[in-house]
Amino acid sequence: MKDVELVTALSRKMEMPPHEVLDILSTLYSLMGDAVSNGVTVSINGIGQFEAKKKGERILANPVNGKRYLIPPKLTPVFKPSATWKNYLKKLDENE
Repeated sequence: MKDVELVTALSRKMEMPPHEVLDILSTLYSLMGDAVSNGVTVSINGIGQFEAKKKGERILANPVNGKRYLIPPKLTPVFKPSATWKNYLKKLDENE
């Protein structure tokens, strides 16, 4: 599902104009992004948790020329689905 499809579906379901739904989603994405980038775990009941994990620095070797590079540490986004979400997807898979 693309953003446009999500906005349209939510707009119909919530009986709101699409531009208001888009504003709400943009605000939600912004708040979640700010929280996760500040080290806060964002938990949404029934869906899962969004958090940032720190990957340590590591050495990478180029297989072509054999040069070694030091890759600096960085934050990467991680999503952990809830048990409710996993069970829902499992039921969908079984019904197909």
